[in-house]
Amino acid sequence: MPKCLHIEKPPLWDMRGQYQRLYAKFMERNAVHYEPLVAGRKRVLFAALHGNVLEIGPGAGPNMQYYPRDIHWIGVEPNPYMHPYLRWFADRRGLEAEIHQCTADKMELPAASVDAVVSTLVLCSAPQQRRTLNEIVRVLKPGGQFIFVEHVAAPRGTRMRLLQNLIQPVWTIVADGCCPNRETWATIEQAGFGRVQIEHFSLPFGPFGPHIAGIAYKAGAQS
Repeated sequence: MPKCLHIEKPPLWDMRGQYQRLYAKFMERNAVHYEPLVAGRKRVLFAALHGNVLEIGPGAGPNMQYYPRDIHWIGVEPNPYMHPYLRWFADRRGLEAEIHQCTADKMELPAASVDAVVSTLVLCSAPQQRRTLNEIVRVLKPGGQFIFVEHVAAPRGTRMRLLQNLIQPVWTIVADGCCPNRETWATIEQAGFGRVQIEHFSLPFGPFGPHIAGIAYKAGAQS
């Protein structure tokens, strides 16, 4: 597989480009507060990864620190201003890496070509969440793993869910499409995996506190 692809940055006068630049910086700084709270779970989930590992929406690269050094890492990241962070972390970690500037619902990767797919805080903002999960199933090898850590909707009927519903329209606009009230666990369970393991837990982030983490296995010899 090729090394990191060369991506042209948007011109400085491009408003979308300016937003992407600022969001990349925000994500880099936000990781300082978020990562210590999920580091233990990520270390356990990522420990046995091997071969070709695809990460969708890797952002500024907070997950790089958890990957085994002998994997081939593939990143699908539509924001080109995230790419310098990803290259820096990959070089620092000594990872063989490539970056694709595309969205996870339209990945130009062969079917059954990766051993694992990783998604952390991505499915909340995927415009086509079901299509993204269909793509994940498509590119995974039989028996391959989909590893996820996502913030999700609070239980229906709770005050937290009401708050999530109230802030969702504005938050989705200002936070790059993030929807705090998505029942992502249900979409994963319905995506066609052979087996799904999901843990529900909460972090101290108000309406963004409800989380899930787990592994979904594509049906096949290793599942």
